[in-house]
Amino acid sequence: MVSVSNISYFIGGRALYQNASMFIKPNDKIGLIGLNGRGKSTLLKIINGDIRIDAGSISKAKDCTIGFLNQDLLSYQTDDAILTVAMGAFKEAVDTQRQLEKVIHQLETEYSDELVNKLTNLQEKFEQLDGYTMQSKAEEVLEGIGFSTKDLHRPLREFSGGWRMRVMLAKLLLEKPSCLMLDEPTNHLDLPSIEWVENYLRNYEGAVVIVSHDRTFLDNVASKTVEVTQEQLITYEGNYTFYLQEKEMREEIQQGAYENQQAKIRQTERFIERFRAKATKSKQVQSRVKALDRMDKIEEVVNDTAEVNFRFTFKQTSGRHVITMKDISKAYGPLDILKNTSAVIERGDKIALIGANGKGKSTLLRIIANGEDVQGDRTIGYNVIYGFYAQHQLESLKVNNEILDELKQAGSGKTEQELRNVLGCFLFTDEDVFKKIKVLSGGEKSRVALAKTLISEANFLLLDEPTNHLDFISENILIQALQQYQGTFIVVSHNRHFVSQVANKIWYIDNHQIKVYPGTYDEYEYWRKKNEAAPVEVAPAKKQGAKPKQEKTSTPTNTKKIADLNKELKKVEDAIHQIQKEKEKIELEMSKPEVFSNFEKLNEFQQSFEKVDFKLEEENKKWEAIALEIEELEKS
Repeated sequence: MVSVSNISYFIGGRALYQNASMFIKPNDKIGLIGLNGRGKSTLLKIINGDIRIDAGSISKAKDCTIGFLNQDLLSYQTDDAILTVAMGAFKEAVDTQRQLEKVIHQLETEYSDELVNKLTNLQEKFEQLDGYTMQSKAEEVLEGIGFSTKDLHRPLREFSGGWRMRVMLAKLLLEKPSCLMLDEPTNHLDLPSIEWVENYLRNYEGAVVIVSHDRTFLDNVASKTVEVTQEQLITYEGNYTFYLQEKEMREEIQQGAYENQQAKIRQTERFIERFRAKATKSKQVQSRVKALDRMDKIEEVVNDTAEVNFRFTFKQTSGRHVITMKDISKAYGPLDILKNTSAVIERGDKIALIGANGKGKSTLLRIIANGEDVQGDRTIGYNVIYGFYAQHQLESLKVNNEILDELKQAGSGKTEQELRNVLGCFLFTDEDVFKKIKVLSGGEKSRVALAKTLISEANFLLLDEPTNHLDFISENILIQALQQYQGTFIVVSHNRHFVSQVANKIWYIDNHQIKVYPGTYDEYEYWRKKNEAAPVEVAPAKKQGAKPKQEKTSTPTNTKKIADLNKELKKVEDAIHQIQKEKEKIELEMSKPEVFSNFEKLNEFQQSFEKVDFKLEEENKKWEAIALEIEELEKS
């Protein structure tokens, strides 16, 4: 469908591509990956025809249509409602609808057979174009990616750049081009919307090419991976996880071949050097010199991975309770965000705050950071030192500073060599540390701001979408840094792989309440899906006109069911009793001086306590449900 053949493209004297090739077949689902600055977005623009290549060719099938979602669309504004903008995908149907309305209006004042025939023809055409379903399709897609029903008639101009990008994504999905190209589509989506788009793209009837740094998204959507590396396009016939495994195998083979070739070259060079001056060996020497010149050199494997070899420390350890919130309420006018909710952040907690946009995650983060006035009690614990990272931190970087100077001004007291070690962890090596902030890309600025946050010696970090603009290597560096960080943190993120690697507790906001799951993200997802899959009993609908049933005494069937439920209730009560004993035992252990003074032991007991407390809450819910059912049966 689309053939990229031996293309070369240069920026100044630097080659982004040299004789690079790839093919996009109908129904391909391709993840386009590579380090920042390697030319992924540029390749999409080349395929779209926005950039002219220096050599090679791009050929497309005659019936191939391309839809391209890129960051330039953020600037698009209009006073049209977002539903109208999305329905622009059905241009022919919308034009036909306008003609229909015009003819109907004419018929009100001037009736004629000609107008009636025209109306009939337009109605048939409108039906063929699925005009009667285009609005419902647009509403379904817009609501799928996070818009509420009441938002659909608001002007596009009222929405932020991220939400406008969602509208353009909806329009593109509705257009259904034969080749859909998406540049970082998950950057402006929350988790429910990401999952909806994943499902949509998996079942999309055309080809899809995605540039993304969300590895879970790529695993769930892509069936082929193309890596942009060393000016080439390398294709792997599988998703991102397959790519990692296959690349490791290929690199082992390549490195082995490289080392064998290098050994052969050294051996040949020794022969040439040894016998160069001997006339009797001149033919053999010349032959081997030519063989070396003709040899196709195998490249050494370049390791794109990076490891954190610097321990991020702080001088003061916080008290056991970092933040205590009791009966917190927060509203903006009539809009309630939080309502009489309570939560505690304890030392050693690694919390991921997840969920849909608009639920109040960023507001809650600001409340925790003491940046919002609230009703209720908010108490900051003993010796708590904050470190806050958000996208606006990038704007606070001093653009004329060199990277090393920017870190020196963070006030950590670290030596220049220690700061260089930190910057090395964040991929700034050698002369890179003397680059000025103003010449850095968005991803590079993010790395500088993250490094500043982590060296601040804060024992409590608040991180708002820290993986935005980070490539896979930079994200992996941040994961390693947070895994070995000994303090407490809370992170807002929609990046599922990142959250699964760093969090030991999940928070989400539901019905204006802070809900806590005391486990990892993978455990939380298993629990959530299990709960969603549980069958819900629905009372049968009453027949129209049926008389209400008279109250009656319990039937024998009800009596047996009540007896069975009472047995079940007794089992739950026994379980609650056992869990309460277990909880009391843990509380007793936690109160012992040898445990309370040992951070690691205390943290282990704290996690056990939270899991037991969660089990107790679940059993209490079971007890209430059974007791309520017994009460209803006794009334019937």
